[in-house]
Amino acid sequence: YVVSGFSLRNIIGSGIFISPKGVLEHSGSVGLALIVWVLGGCIAALGSLCYAELGVTIPKSGGDYSYVTEIFGGLVGFLLLWSAVLIMYPTTLAVIALTFSNYVLQPVFPDCVPPYMATRLLSTVCLLFLTWVNCSSVRLATRIQDVFTVGKLAALGLIIVVGLVQICKGNYEGLTPHVAFEFSRTPSVGQVALAFLQASFAFSGWNFLNYVTEEVVEPRRNLPRAIYISIPLVTFVYTLTNIAYFSAMSPEELLSSNAVAVTFGEKLLGMFSVIMPISVALSTFGGINGYLFTSSRLCFSGAREGHLPSLLAMIHFKNCTPIPALLCCCTATIVILCIGETHNLINYVSFINYLSYGVTIAGLLYYRWKKPKLYRPIKVNLLVPVTYLMFWAMLLGFSLYSEPVVCGVGLVIMLTGVPVYFLGVHWKSKPKCIYDFIESATYVAQRLCFVVFPQFDPIEISPIEEWPDKSSNILSGKS
Repeated sequence: YVVSGFSLRNIIGSGIFISPKGVLEHSGSVGLALIVWVLGGCIAALGSLCYAELGVTIPKSGGDYSYVTEIFGGLVGFLLLWSAVLIMYPTTLAVIALTFSNYVLQPVFPDCVPPYMATRLLSTVCLLFLTWVNCSSVRLATRIQDVFTVGKLAALGLIIVVGLVQICKGNYEGLTPHVAFEFSRTPSVGQVALAFLQASFAFSGWNFLNYVTEEVVEPRRNLPRAIYISIPLVTFVYTLTNIAYFSAMSPEELLSSNAVAVTFGEKLLGMFSVIMPISVALSTFGGINGYLFTSSRLCFSGAREGHLPSLLAMIHFKNCTPIPALLCCCTATIVILCIGETHNLINYVSFINYLSYGVTIAGLLYYRWKKPKLYRPIKVNLLVPVTYLMFWAMLLGFSLYSEPVVCGVGLVIMLTGVPVYFLGVHWKSKPKCIYDFIESATYVAQRLCFVVFPQFDPIEISPIEEWPDKSSNILSGKS
């Protein structure tokens, strides 16, 4: 149950307050939008099961990056890391920060969209403050995460309860089948794929469960149990939240709203409607803090493997906080804040996220073929990764066809990592002047940030041993 709680805490975030508009816009009807939410949860469950096997088979911190590096080698692992550092984490942070500023400013600008500069400035201030918090104290950052988790749970609980009250009063005409499946326009397959990308943003975080696999008691039993509990529960909560939205708002009202939960509160909560933007702002504030906290671990893993500058693996000598990694992520996020719009950014980051998930799960199949005798405490049925990869291939193909620029830019940025890898990582015999410059720059940054190398845990850097696979297959029913 502790593991289930960890999973719920990381999945349920600000995405549910952002994505409903994008899902409805691309799906074209209320009914299809609800189907997308349910199927999105099913796909997340398949992916979680695959990651559970990888997490206990390759017990390294770093998640996707560590698995892909172990399975496919340095280049593919570096490309995954490159896209995560430049795209996934900064873009996700930018989306959450923009959502925070929109929900804070919407009551101030009730009749129009908040000004561009106002949202960007407020997002930047919030990001800089939380970066400072994470640089100052791990304990304070953790406490903020615990406290502000209450905000998202309160907001979702309020929306669901008020929506159910509306339905009990008979206000469910928009949810009846003949109205719910009344399409404003017939969506193409590509548009449905983009609807899935929007929904997948709300489910992002299901792979964070892998960060605690080494700390879980009896992972062979408890990890699958956590997945079976948490993913269906999140899917149920998200579906109920959308049903609540549609019980109070027409599709046109939802699509025209810049802050869906605020519009919902204004229609149904009257003088108490101010509770909604406050709750969502608390939720997004905690979400920014959580992603900043997690991104530093990925940078640390990359620097430890020699794929990122060694400076990013350093921590403050007193506070033990990864200041260089946090500053790197903060800077990249501010740049993206200035050039992107929320819903395009979601398509952008979701495409790269799905691409990374697919490569990682394809690695699971390749690893079974490459090391069939490796001990696997958890071994999923072969249909699970195959089904996920079939859906993955169709989703990415149709998404790229429908949004070639938005999705293509992410793909191009990922591929720019190829020359960077060969010049920065693979090329070992660099001129002495380059090494001298890197050493001098690292020394200066160390003095400015007061950072040093942490002590390595010998367990984490020990090689994976290949043992006969004598475990019973609890997920596929084989022994």
